[in-house]
Amino acid sequence: MRQFRDLRVWQKAHQHVLEVYRESASFPREDQFGLTSQLRRAAVSIPCNIAEGSKRIYPNDFGRFLNYAEGSCGETDCLFLLSADLGFMKPERSRELITSVQEISKMLCALRERVVGAPKEWTMDR
Repeated sequence: MRQFRDLRVWQKAHQHVLEVYRESASFPREDQFGLTSQLRRAAVSIPCNIAEGSKRIYPNDFGRFLNYAEGSCGETDCLFLLSADLGFMKPERSRELITSVQEISKMLCALRERVVGAPKEWTMDR
């Protein structure tokens, strides 16, 4: 049985959520149900998807949940940019958090590739 708490990527994602909550506590009160809530939910989704996927029986299922977590990393990255642009956090703090979530994303990608193999190449050209 896989123990998600033993995964370094889960540990880093868990710490990241704690940082997001601390940082977003100073966001404007009137934004509580807007960007603040969206940022917190996206950040929480990262370790939760790792945990949920680790309990799946088949490797492809675990890989799918790791990919969901990667998607939440992208969402969180975007929301940090918006937070800085709106003046909710200092740009340098936003950059620190973006660096952290990008590192988590790379770790997730490496783990997913170990679990299910590398995906086929795709492009956005149509």
